[in-house]
Amino acid sequence: MRATIAMVMLALGLSGCGYNRMVAMREAIEAAWAQVENQMQRRNDLVPNLVEVTKGYAAHERGVFESIANARARMLASGSREDRMEASNALSGAVGRLLALGERYPELKANEQFARLSDELAGTENRIAVERMRYNEAVRAYNTYLQSFPAVLYASALGFAPVKYFEAPKEAQQVPKVDFGTQPPGSP
Repeated sequence: MRATIAMVMLALGLSGCGYNRMVAMREAIEAAWAQVENQMQRRNDLVPNLVEVTKGYAAHERGVFESIANARARMLASGSREDRMEASNALSGAVGRLLALGERYPELKANEQFARLSDELAGTENRIAVERMRYNEAVRAYNTYLQSFPAVLYASALGFAPVKYFEAPKEAQQVPKVDFGTQPPGSP
């Protein structure tokens, strides 16, 4: 009888201590991450089409195409959330270099399919940025709650641990370099 009363009291105490809130916050993080992955998949679906259109105009820009292919392959093969974050950052950089090719090749920039695909890709990159922000907001709220009193006293004992933010890579802090030194085929 005393054990039952103790269990009921413990359950009541835990429910008032924020266990349910931590579960809800962790689920919010998972939902936000699912949206990030959703948008990254959309980008993965768009990139091959844009690459194929661009290849016809900029065949000698093999390095850009290889970096996109490698980054996309890493993205598709990545397992953990951290691996997907790194692969996504690499793909974002490669896509930026691909879009810069449009600036080098005016006839490519004027191509309707390239323009449509690059607009869709730019929109997708914006969506990814918004979803990353929402994910990081959910992570911030959760991590803050875990570190606040009284949750800090029991959160780790109940299996709740801080979650990693989706951070930009160190390369993102550097100004991108675009080399306009190479002339497109047929240029003077």
